[in-house]
Amino acid sequence: MSVTRLILTDFRSYDAATIDAAPGFVVLTGENGAGKTNALEALSLLSPGRGLRGATLFEMARSDGPGGFAVAARLAGDVEIGTGTTATAPERRQVRINGAGASATSLSEWLSVLWLTPAMDRLFTEGASGRRRFLDRLVLALEPGHGHHSARYEAAMRARNKLLAGPEGADPMWLSALEVGMSEHGEAIAIARERTVAALAGRLADQPEGPFARAGLALEGWRGIDLAGELRMSRGRDTAAGRALAGPHRTDLAVTHLGKRQPADRCSTGEQKALLLGITLAHADLVAERVGRPPLLLLDEVAAHLDPIRRAALFERLAATGGQVWMTGTEQALFEGIGAATRLTVRAGRVTDA
Repeated sequence: MSVTRLILTDFRSYDAATIDAAPGFVVLTGENGAGKTNALEALSLLSPGRGLRGATLFEMARSDGPGGFAVAARLAGDVEIGTGTTATAPERRQVRINGAGASATSLSEWLSVLWLTPAMDRLFTEGASGRRRFLDRLVLALEPGHGHHSARYEAAMRARNKLLAGPEGADPMWLSALEVGMSEHGEAIAIARERTVAALAGRLADQPEGPFARAGLALEGWRGIDLAGELRMSRGRDTAAGRALAGPHRTDLAVTHLGKRQPADRCSTGEQKALLLGITLAHADLVAERVGRPPLLLLDEVAAHLDPIRRAALFERLAATGGQVWMTGTEQALFEGIGAATRLTVRAGRVTDA
């Protein structure tokens, strides 16, 4: 599905904005700080999670606004979805689908959303948590139920951590119940990740060498099979550490440059960006094949650091996905070879035709 209309109210730098878009490419250009990334962040909230910046809901509301915000979208086929907060409950996210209240996880039944941002250029050199979030976004696009299991697992883990940190003599039956919950949902998380990594790794391995590096993918870290038992035996250790030391939240995504047989974190910055692009493009094809609809791609400043040959190759590959692609840049010249597109200019929280 593509977004045909996006309406922003008191979101970030926007007091009110309406963006109409056609299928295919949507190009937002403007100076740095104009609000281009804010528009992409709003789109990223049309899926479960905290969006492409990982910000709190309070941060997303316009700083001099009433306190809440709203992001609403019309999808092809006249489906209406939206999310936001109110001034009286600025940290409570609300979701509506066709006018009815819904859970955030249900958004993935309508849209699969993937993004690349400049901050993700450090994905392979920083901590494992960013790679897990990236991996879970890939999984969620293929298996919408992954969001439910992730949310339930995190809730049970937080409750267990709090119980272990409390007065001595915590109810062992309650601890066991939480550990069983973590095990049930943790197993579902681990299996879904393994399925996605195996399918994506196979697709990448079969691709010919091209302008974007082929990535090898594997899971590292925790790979247990009896999480409940492991948690029960490690209560003392986890109490001392202040957190659970076993579970899928300890898994890492290992990425290698297949052509160079080298770990991604040892590759150049340009090669790492090419690996990310290659993974994203292959995953978009996989989603279209498995789910029956291509994902919505949000690419922030992705063309700025590519040479003309790779830029042209990127546009060709993106067009081949058949999905809607929102791209940002500071200059229209970056997108000269893109062909037909919805071209918009962003200035100080205002969006006009380019």
